[in-house]
Amino acid sequence: MVAIKYLLDSNIVSEPARLQPDDQVLQRFADYDGQYATASIVWHELVYGCELLPASKRKKQLQSYLAMLLANGLRILPFDQAAADWFGKQRARLQLQGKTSAYADGEIAAIAVSQNLTLVTRNTKDFENFQGLVLENWFEPDINRGKS
Repeated sequence: MVAIKYLLDSNIVSEPARLQPDDQVLQRFADYDGQYATASIVWHELVYGCELLPASKRKKQLQSYLAMLLANGLRILPFDQAAADWFGKQRARLQLQGKTSAYADGEIAAIAVSQNLTLVTRNTKDFENFQGLVLENWFEPDINRGKS
């Protein structure tokens, strides 16, 4: 089994299901096949969003996409005690500085840090106040691609 290096946020996991997905993101999925997982919180967001859609062809397509991800072995990592410890400390630190962040984003960040993974998201600003979190945006060019 290949080691997981990346934890994918909702906007990355859902990109291939878009009507016109970003080619660069699709290439990263291919390049890092088997090296990524997502968080249980992200999975909740995806299922919840899909379930809110009215009955339609699009809803069926998205449900099929989610089922395909599971069938292809997408790993979904839980929010566990190590993540809870990290997030509790970060949340307290941020509150003492007068800063807040979305609770779900904190849980996702906590899973990434506690599992020593790079969090891949399009919305890096949502996560920039967390200490020790490594971020990557697959929508941006990889300046190291092709270099030896």
